[in-house]
Amino acid sequence: MENHHADTRDAVRQLFDTVDAISVQGYDQELKVVYWNIGSEKLYGYTADEAVGRTLDELIIPEHMREDVVTAHRNWVISGVEIPASELTLRNRNGEDVSVYSSHVMFRNASDEYEMYCIDVYLGDVKKAQRQAVSKDELLNSVFQSIPDLFFLLTEDGRIIDCHAGDSQKLYVQYEKIVGKHMVDFLPEEVSAKFKVSIAKAIAEGGVLSLEYYLDLPIGRIYFEARLSHLSGQKQIVVIARDITEAHEAAELIRKQAYFDSLTSIPNRLLSLDRLSQMVKEMDRSGEKAAVVFLDIDDFKKINDSLGHEVGDKVLVEAANRLSSVVRDSDTVGRLGGDEFIVLLGALAESFDAVGTVEKLLGAFREPFTIDGRELILTTSIGVAVFPDNGECATDLLRNADAAMYQSKEAGRNTYSFFTKQMNAMILHRLEIEEQLYGALERGEFEVCFQPKINLRSGQIMGAEALLRWHSSVMGTIAPDEFIPIAEQTGLIVPIGKYVLAQSLACLKSWGDGQDYTMAVNLSPRQFRDPDFIEFVKTSLNASGVAPDRLEFEITEGVLLIGQGCVDDILKGLHGLGVKLSMDDFGTGYSSLSYLRQYDFDLLKIDRSFVAGITTIKEDRDLVTATIAMAHSLNLQVVAEGVETGDQLDLLHKLGCDVAQGYHFSKPIPANDLMDFRLVDTCIPGG
Repeated sequence: MENHHADTRDAVRQLFDTVDAISVQGYDQELKVVYWNIGSEKLYGYTADEAVGRTLDELIIPEHMREDVVTAHRNWVISGVEIPASELTLRNRNGEDVSVYSSHVMFRNASDEYEMYCIDVYLGDVKKAQRQAVSKDELLNSVFQSIPDLFFLLTEDGRIIDCHAGDSQKLYVQYEKIVGKHMVDFLPEEVSAKFKVSIAKAIAEGGVLSLEYYLDLPIGRIYFEARLSHLSGQKQIVVIARDITEAHEAAELIRKQAYFDSLTSIPNRLLSLDRLSQMVKEMDRSGEKAAVVFLDIDDFKKINDSLGHEVGDKVLVEAANRLSSVVRDSDTVGRLGGDEFIVLLGALAESFDAVGTVEKLLGAFREPFTIDGRELILTTSIGVAVFPDNGECATDLLRNADAAMYQSKEAGRNTYSFFTKQMNAMILHRLEIEEQLYGALERGEFEVCFQPKINLRSGQIMGAEALLRWHSSVMGTIAPDEFIPIAEQTGLIVPIGKYVLAQSLACLKSWGDGQDYTMAVNLSPRQFRDPDFIEFVKTSLNASGVAPDRLEFEITEGVLLIGQGCVDDILKGLHGLGVKLSMDDFGTGYSSLSYLRQYDFDLLKIDRSFVAGITTIKEDRDLVTATIAMAHSLNLQVVAEGVETGDQLDLLHKLGCDVAQGYHFSKPIPANDLMDFRLVDTCIPGG
């Protein structure tokens, strides 16, 4: 057994004699050194010759540990209580601390005496790294606490791994609710969408990206600039967000001072003219019209001279507020200077569409201005120039609107004028039509006429289209193209439309006894918005006793464009009643084909503009040919309107058109004449 221990000791010594990375020392029962390898020389600074024979405590054990070390050694030798491995701070030859991880083993030598071997692994580098890590962590935490920025560490898909906030009030959601969540889970949709785009770009392109956004927090609206960087090795995203509210507000103030009137807070001359130029470009692209409205407060100088500039300023502020309140959000009200204002009205279908707003602008001055308890009666003179009719650039439009405004001044003020006499005449005419239109129904000035529709296979009359005529007691006969759009704008088309339907059903009831004649009635966009329309049609059909399938409603693409939900409800309701639906003016709209597929139409009506050219224009003939073939493939009957010549009729018959109407057969006629209408047999080829 003794030889075994000795052999083991010798093997251990041989193993560690050449190892300099680990310190190995051997001690006898008196704690005197009996073995000291080269690793010990390097770690503690004593050579083997200097160490051997000296006690452990005088070499490397600090004074405050000596008693504990001696006691632990004795307990192991006498009682067998092993000394556990542990981290110790010992000392070297120079009295410097040496951190080690020390393990111990006990042998018996050839003399049956105990020898203890200590194996020490140097921990100085590890301790240094730990201290550096702790120092860096403390430094980082100190930085996070001392700067106002927000720090986020994200996965590449936007999940938050870590978060630090110098000011937690800037967090949209508090820390404990953020970590582990994806940004899209708690940020507003618009903000999270910006981050998703920026993260994808950072991953794809690298570098540092920045984006700006704002959040509504309990402390108010805060604007941020976020900078993102992709850590490709870790597959993570670093985000640092900085509060830029002060800078943003300063920039907004500068922008407002540069582009907005300091008195009224509406766009100043610079911004107004810039918006005018932009509007001209947009309307040129879209093909729409626009109006430039120039306003000047009448006799404003008298207010400044008699009541003072302070009162005059208050008048200008109130005028700006009133003008802004009567225009659309998309329109611009600006101050050019002094008492001159400009209003920009874009996206107009027709020049006349500006009249309603212009009248509201004029009407904004009808109520007295109450300034400092004093009532002031003010009026304004307005000039209007229309793009592109009165100018194709901002300069021309502004000059012409100014000229029109002086026309209003010369006309007595408190009025508006369009730039050209022709346009003014047209405006006055339309205003007169609108005035006379009110009450026309009650005065019995409307008449429903009927244009016969001919079955091109049988050569017989098969129905008619109801067409409204107006014989004004003041203005004489007014064309439908003039009064129908005005009736649509004013809403008068709703009661007028009900009148037309009632007259049409009454005519059909009297005319159709024993016959299956049909009656086509036009529907306007405004009627589609009437919530009682379906019920009115149902009630009218029941009262008349006319079968629903003998009533046709003609619908133009313009009607279908007013709104998906509204259109769907009305068309489904009409279809449910069993009435027939006809697509009117086919070929004049860009998306009619999609509507044919979307809705349950029964007939398709080819617009008169194509019928007029089928015998002389190849493109019109080809279009009509294709339309008839397509309609028949969809099980739709085809009606051609505006047939005026025998040649047109012959060709339509050859192409397989089902129904025709037009002056070749008859102009629109009163109900009594329709009852007596007889078609000349030779009108129809082969008839």
